[in-house]
Amino acid sequence: MTEINPNMENDPGRETCKESPFKTYKKAFFIFWSVFLVGLTAIVLLFTGVSNGTFGFMPTFEELENPKSSLATEIYTFDGELLGKFYFQNRSFIDHDELSPYLIDALIATEDVRFETHSGIDLRGLGRVAKGLITRDRNAGGGSTISQQLAKMLFPREEFTSKLDIVFRKFREWIIAVKLERSYTKEEIMTMYFNKYDFLNLAVGIKSAANVYFNTTPDSLRIEQAAMLVGMAKNSSYYNPLRRPELTQRRRNTVLSQMVKYGYLENQLADSLKQLPLGIDYQKVDHKRGMAPYFREYLRMSLTARKPERKNYPSWNMQKFKRDSLEWEINPFYGWCNKNQKSDGTPYNIYKDGLKIYTTLDLRMQKYAEQAVEEHLGLDLQKAFDREKESHRNPPFSDDLSDKEFEHQMDLSIRRSERHRVLKKKGLSFKQIKENFKKPVKMKIFTWKGERDTIISPMDSMLYYKGFLRAGFMSMVPQTGEVRAYVGGPNYKHFMYDMVTLGKRQVGSTIKPFLYTLAMQEGLSPCDKVPNIPQTFILPDGTPWTSRNSTNKKAGEMVTLKWGLANSVNNISGWVLKQTKPEAVVSMARKMGVVSPIEAVPSIFLGTSDISVYEMVGAYGSFANKGVYIKPRFITKIEDSRGSLIAQSVPQKSEVMNERTAYLMANLLQGVVNKGTGVRLRSKYHLYNPIGGKTGTTQNHSDGWFMGITPELVSGVWVGAEDRAVRFETIGLGQGANMALPIWALYMQKVYKDNNLNLLKGEFEKPRGMNLNLDCDEPANAGSNAGSDDFDEEDFF
Repeated sequence: MTEINPNMENDPGRETCKESPFKTYKKAFFIFWSVFLVGLTAIVLLFTGVSNGTFGFMPTFEELENPKSSLATEIYTFDGELLGKFYFQNRSFIDHDELSPYLIDALIATEDVRFETHSGIDLRGLGRVAKGLITRDRNAGGGSTISQQLAKMLFPREEFTSKLDIVFRKFREWIIAVKLERSYTKEEIMTMYFNKYDFLNLAVGIKSAANVYFNTTPDSLRIEQAAMLVGMAKNSSYYNPLRRPELTQRRRNTVLSQMVKYGYLENQLADSLKQLPLGIDYQKVDHKRGMAPYFREYLRMSLTARKPERKNYPSWNMQKFKRDSLEWEINPFYGWCNKNQKSDGTPYNIYKDGLKIYTTLDLRMQKYAEQAVEEHLGLDLQKAFDREKESHRNPPFSDDLSDKEFEHQMDLSIRRSERHRVLKKKGLSFKQIKENFKKPVKMKIFTWKGERDTIISPMDSMLYYKGFLRAGFMSMVPQTGEVRAYVGGPNYKHFMYDMVTLGKRQVGSTIKPFLYTLAMQEGLSPCDKVPNIPQTFILPDGTPWTSRNSTNKKAGEMVTLKWGLANSVNNISGWVLKQTKPEAVVSMARKMGVVSPIEAVPSIFLGTSDISVYEMVGAYGSFANKGVYIKPRFITKIEDSRGSLIAQSVPQKSEVMNERTAYLMANLLQGVVNKGTGVRLRSKYHLYNPIGGKTGTTQNHSDGWFMGITPELVSGVWVGAEDRAVRFETIGLGQGANMALPIWALYMQKVYKDNNLNLLKGEFEKPRGMNLNLDCDEPANAGSNAGSDDFDEEDFF
């Protein structure tokens, strides 16, 4: 056996068995570079795979160059004001020069102080994050640059199932951020960030946020306002100024401190700004609020309408099918979204294509119209109506309605309600549904002094709302057809049915000018005299029908046509009708834009036909426009999101009467205002400029109308309740001169008072060569009992 020498390790010969230091270094060098190169290769392959979309979605160059965003369509008024928006997301883009410099400084100081120098990834920031993870320092800050945050917003993160997915996702964001930096300038990235961020409460993008929270524009934001909005960018759900104002204020002050730290703000100024409250001026985004809600809803429904198909209309509503079909054919903006396509072949979408719709509405005149409706209905007429109904058996219904008829009306209202539809779907019988309608619940109800919280049963709620008088008002420039004001009701949130274009009611005596137009067209003049005697017509079944007057004023005398129209005398209308025929009146109404059904019967001049305010205003425009009918217009042009013109309105006009006839009709209508049923425009409202008009009152005073024309404006008003059985009991309160005329008068007072509108009070232009004497020899007080639109129920049949 060989012995081991314990002194062997001191043997010099053993050196030959050891590795040399060079070899050890070489081996370590090899291992290090192998690991480094393998790691580098893996990282390169990883980034390559991520960049190519191997490990998940990666946007293409085209997607980076044209990131998709849902943009709100903006509606502008004739005078250049933003009226409202249509949107899925309430976002509107702005340019960099529209950003307040305080916004830019605050965002850089808070989120990415090296924004101007890095290329999408901030290595120092990543190092700070790594150090924070190791030391568990929660205040170390984040490492995402503004470009990375934009990448997250433009291309949202997918759902992940493992920690590895999170790693890949982070790599994707880095790569997208670098690509964004290569594709866009710093200014463009900053602008895209502010345009994209969702500030909550339907405020998507800085333009919406500035308006929603501070009622201002991005370029007008003050330092503290900009700081609050930038502070929300950390987490807008958490830093919500409406729900957590104190927390949001602390976050705002942190942003101000960051601005001081990086030299964007003086310390002394920051300290004073930190003491300020948030100063929120919240503008709730709600399509039911704001100016012209009925008009905006009409635009939305009209632009997005589909081509009418008979199968989509119930048998009882074929008239609407015919009307919609006609609109589809002759109105280029009806169904515009479905009639026109974008460059990619898809139809336009008003909720996300960022269109700009320029309308004919004037915001100032719209405000005056809404004020006029509110003042007359809320401060005067509704109070008078409520007083009259206090003693009724089933208020607000007329006592003419029997208890059985009342119950039938309420049953109909229940069946038409959304609550009935829901309960019926749950399997409840009608009896059970009626019991449900009697149970009190909490709800907000409308009052003319504002909404009120109360506890009331749905049944009583229906009765309560049926007691409110409603109105429809439209004002138009007769020479262009441009509609300047549109009020479909007293309050869109609580009374959503539009009484300008959708609602139709009996027009009463406002139809008589169509008949008188035929007389003027046949050579008669306002001063021609005719007998004021009953006129009898033989009906197709052989029975006679005789027109009746409500009073015996000037009965049996020879009176002028002007006096007959001014006082709405049915005997005179009957005489005029005998010079022509009912079919001719219908034909004239059709030429003047009335498409609603009108029966060609002898009683046609009593106005039993249901016609809309929209149709009547368009028709009366012919009198003020020298006999030329122009279809009322709501839109002037539409631009795409880049500002390119894609649609433009062209007036649709036709000559329906000669200039002489139109002038004579204007003169006849002036007689109504000067000495007839419209005289209170002069006596009460002190409007002394040339005005023509016609009042209208229907059966049992259910509907009150006033149509008024001046050389520059034609406006029409209807007032009534939802149910015809809800009405004034007396002619004094229920006539058109009391129900509708005051709204027209209040509106005109306001528009004339606004010198910026430049409305003249000129005369109706007389045709050349016309020398006809129109100063009829009538006593000055000929229409003084005439401040009322006298009317008798027996005038109907």
